[in-house]
Amino acid sequence: MSEISLEVGSTVAISKDQFDKLLQSLQKMGYLTIGPKILDDALIYAPISALADLPQGYISEQDAGSYRVVNTGHTRYFDITPGAKTWKEFLFPPRTTLFTVKKNSNGWVVEKEDYQGKPYALIGVRACELAAIHIQDKVFLRKDCSDPIYQANRQAAFILSVDCLHPGDTCFCYSMGTGPKNSVGFDINITELDDVFLVEIGSEAGRMVIGELQFTPASAFLLQAAKLWLDEACSQMGRELLNPQNLPSILLDSLDHPQWEDVAKRCLSCASCTQVCPTCFCWDIHEKPDLISSSSQRVRVWDSCFNPDYSYISGGNTRPNTMSRYRQWLIHKFASWYHQFEVIGCVGCGRCITWCPAGIDITKEIAAITKETVE
Repeated sequence: MSEISLEVGSTVAISKDQFDKLLQSLQKMGYLTIGPKILDDALIYAPISALADLPQGYISEQDAGSYRVVNTGHTRYFDITPGAKTWKEFLFPPRTTLFTVKKNSNGWVVEKEDYQGKPYALIGVRACELAAIHIQDKVFLRKDCSDPIYQANRQAAFILSVDCLHPGDTCFCYSMGTGPKNSVGFDINITELDDVFLVEIGSEAGRMVIGELQFTPASAFLLQAAKLWLDEACSQMGRELLNPQNLPSILLDSLDHPQWEDVAKRCLSCASCTQVCPTCFCWDIHEKPDLISSSSQRVRVWDSCFNPDYSYISGGNTRPNTMSRYRQWLIHKFASWYHQFEVIGCVGCGRCITWCPAGIDITKEIAAITKETVE
């Protein structure tokens, strides 16, 4: 252990071979370490136990409606941009049993779920994804009403974030002000250079973990190298969204714009964009009775505003066609979301562009509606 005094806010350098010890330290503290790895030519988030589990040498090639992972043989571990998976599934699970009712001789008895937060250590959270977690905090941890499942998972989580030095072709986090640099809300933040990890300590938990490692002070040379990489990343974004701060008022005044009908001709209403989005939070409740009607579970599942049943109420459907559903999604994301939560519901990760089977590019759709030019 180094003798240098560590404080929250300190930045130090560790050799890359110290990363295994970092993971071991988290595991000794009771965390299940989850990170990016390659499985069947896809990038997923799954349990990891060593640096070797990370996708060293991989990058992603992506465009509207296109994503593939490629091993270029480089030596870095965190270059690949995220795929369809998001960290949302570990805090706001896709399927959660809320309670079970069982029938006995005295009638029906409700068995509540004693839900305990799962101690995940999320390894490799990029800036756009960390911003998405903060947005979901506003949704699920409101002062007037909080979600106990999300709250338990959020409080139990340890976040090891990573600065994004190589953005993808559909990324536009810089224009949204959400990346590529992580600034707040992490326990540990890493900037990966060729030979070392620069580590910024963001919490007492992070300080305890780094205190178990061999580290050196971050020199001016290393800090300058990190800044140069981040500056270059800002200029390498594959997409741009112009003037996002003006979108709430512009979009709410553009409900009858002809672009809505144009995009509706291409949109499949498949809900792929909402399922890969790290901030979307629509959900539904399903009842799951057994075959002999002696018990039933109430289950919360992810849903989507593109699902026709989602907007169905007694007497009809409030959004009966693709145009109305796409308009609802985009305007909520970039306009009415701001009025609800004082933040735009998009972080510029580009997933909705990449994973749209019709290749619909949200930056181009917004540019057409607002008459802004996107190169």
